[in-house]
Amino acid sequence: MKNKNRPLLMIGVVCDMFNIHPQTLRLYEREGFLCPKRVGGARLYSQEDLERIKTILNLTKELGVNRAGVDIILRMKRRMEALNREMEDMMDYIEKDIRKEFQKRIRQVFEEE
Repeated sequence: MKNKNRPLLMIGVVCDMFNIHPQTLRLYEREGFLCPKRVGGARLYSQEDLERIKTILNLTKELGVNRAGVDIILRMKRRMEALNREMEDMMDYIEKDIRKEFQKRIRQVFEEE
């Protein structure tokens, strides 16, 4: 499985990909929207960073959302993702619990015969 957090691309490459100025990415970093890894003095962006940049650019350029709005939306998105993971974990737990109870009852039925 690919690690989406593995730093891959330097700032110049990312800027070319999205047709934006390096100062834009530095601003996003200052605002706390991005946290690229540092190797030496170079910023390296991961696949996850690229997805976040795409989201930010969509919000700002396509939808006209200001930076405060972007901050709120990104926080809500992170919270929703965390809640989704918690819900998936809970569902896994419930499924295992139901499976155990089902197996226990089946054993009881066959032991009674």
